[in-house]
Amino acid sequence: MTELHYLDATTALGMFRSRELSPVELLEAVIARTEAVNGGINALTETLFEEALPAARQAAIRYARGRDLTPLLGLPVATKEKHGIKGRTLSQGLVARKDEYAVEDHPVVERIRRAGGIIHARTTTPEYSCATVTHSPLWGVTRNPWNRRYSPGGSSGGAGAALAAGLAPLATASDIAGSTRLPASFTGTVGFKAPYGRIPGLAPLSADHYRGDGPMARTVADTALLANVMAGRHLGDHTSLADGPALTVESASVAGMRIALCIRLGNYPVAPDVEANTRGVAAALRDAGAVVEEIELPWTVEATSRTMFTHFGYLLGPAMEDETAGSEELLAPYTRRFMADARRAAEENRFVDGVRAETRLQAELATAMEGFDALLCPASAVAALDADGMYLDGIDANGEQLEHYWQGHMTAPFNIANRCPVLAVPSGMADCGIPTGVQIVGHPFDDATVFTVGAAVEAVLPWAGRRPELLTLA
Repeated sequence: MTELHYLDATTALGMFRSRELSPVELLEAVIARTEAVNGGINALTETLFEEALPAARQAAIRYARGRDLTPLLGLPVATKEKHGIKGRTLSQGLVARKDEYAVEDHPVVERIRRAGGIIHARTTTPEYSCATVTHSPLWGVTRNPWNRRYSPGGSSGGAGAALAAGLAPLATASDIAGSTRLPASFTGTVGFKAPYGRIPGLAPLSADHYRGDGPMARTVADTALLANVMAGRHLGDHTSLADGPALTVESASVAGMRIALCIRLGNYPVAPDVEANTRGVAAALRDAGAVVEEIELPWTVEATSRTMFTHFGYLLGPAMEDETAGSEELLAPYTRRFMADARRAAEENRFVDGVRAETRLQAELATAMEGFDALLCPASAVAALDADGMYLDGIDANGEQLEHYWQGHMTAPFNIANRCPVLAVPSGMADCGIPTGVQIVGHPFDDATVFTVGAAVEAVLPWAGRRPELLTLA
């Protein structure tokens, strides 16, 4: 109990029910930790402690009475700033929108509150969540608690940093090209990209089949806990699905399962330490009784990037241009670059060309995964990103210069094939001193399998005691 701020959510719930711990005690520990270290990592846009403490006291009363014990009752939850809270700012990191306010709760916020979760903090993102680093002119630079020279990734970088530093046991995230899985990988946390429609979003971009909202946490069980609360049909999102299977990690075993290992997803230039850690996970799964076979995929970085940006060129890019018209000079350079790349891709490729490319990639993935229960691969080819980096001239990936820094990551193919659930879990430490992660990819809508495999990875590669060496930071 010396590090109460690192207590996992599942254990905390059990202690709340047995009256060994009060929700007030946990929240106070998280608040103290936030005040001690957030100044050094800048993971939060704002704190809501004044309203969170009374909510924790009410939760304690409900536990004392033993009634109305909802799934997240009394747990602190940090929400991504883009997940609007009615009456609070909703800027998405944009200076021009810093005084705009949400007129309604985002569906994930609504469900967290209904389940008894206490939103005590909101987390940073890059502008419009369109970068894989987390910094913006509005909020400044968010840094990785493991090594503050590096980024916690993006766009849910504030969520990953907050979890790794002990500022929250649970956090919300979103993912349109890796924005949940990359921060999870770079911070040693767990992130779930649910299948499209599993977790409701907000119109009109809820109609974008690349995107999705989801949970992040420090353990697979906690990620499942929050995913169960978030999932299900919602009146405001016509694409949302009826309730899926209740996710659990109890008695998770991979004995007899067949898992495909793909290190490069075609020709991604994977860093040696990332590859070594991924192979270490594969070996551990073999030791746990799984059959792991290495496969290849006929993908290329260039084709995947072209497919992705063609899609953005017809949807997200124009939406961003509409919402930033007249304030372009206030935008971060990476935001202007994103919109320009999306616009150019749409000029060079017809919408139907993008659809053909998407369905070809999906078919190739289905063929490669035939006969396997899941696919294992790295989350990022590069082991780290500089916290202050813009990467406007591309990125060096294992000695190869890539035109666009997004090409250094291996997450986007599974947004193109976005009916596949993907769980990102830690795989080890990079040579530079921050974590690396792997993706566990399931067949369409087979969420349960990726959690089973993820729990097995967590069991054979114990991460529970690995914490950043953070002291009090001004």
